Amino acid sequence: MKLAFGCDPNATDLKQALMAKAEDLGHEVKDFGSDDPIYANVAVAVAEAVAAGEYDRGVVVCGTGIGVSIAANKVKGAYCACIADVYQAQRATLSNNANMIAIGSQVVGIKSAEVFLEEYLKNDFDPNSRSKDKVARICEYEAE
Repeated sequence: MKLAFGCDPNATDLKQALMAKAEDLGHEVKDFGSDDPIYANVAVAVAEAVAAGEYDRGVVVCGTGIGVSIAANKVKGAYCACIADVYQAQRATLSNNANMIAIGSQVVGIKSAEVFLEEYLKNDFDPNSRSKDKVARICEYEAE
């Protein structure tokens, strides 16, 4: 899988650890940077690349994960779930078809975040699941 990563300067260490974990799992990674203190810039860049199909999924990181999640979700075709536990990481794809996740570097430790990333990446959305109508409505609204 091709993965896009980005973060703000406060989250560089976590982003680097997550990129290394993704590579260890056999994924191709692209670093969209971490120097811009305006986290929305990198979050939007990652989201645009994912929404355009250049990358299969994206991972964005800031202090809480909230800001990058909000910014990424402003991009049409980007569906970013802010996660802080294993269940959310699994359900991001299984229930919500999220093509991106956001993690807070000041909320989650590196080892936990690596587990969350692995769980997120090993799951896929089931288009026949009980969540299909919910996900479809989100896409319909976006298209309106």
